[in-house]
Amino acid sequence: MDHFDHAFTALGQRINGLPLPERAASAPVPLASLIDRVNAAKRLYQPGLRR
Repeated sequence: MDHFDHAFTALGQRINGLPLPERAASAPVPLASLIDRVNAAKRLYQPGLRR
C-alpha cells in the first residue's frame, strides 16, 4: 500500500468511528392541516381556474 492508501484507510476508520448524528424530533402536524394543504394544492390544478 502506498501513502494514499494508508491515508484513505485512516480517514475511513475515523469516519466509521464517529457517532451518528441524532435526528431532531419535530412536532407532529395535525391531520386536518395536512388535508387542508392537499385540498388547496388540488384547487390550484383544477382545469378552467385562473391562477
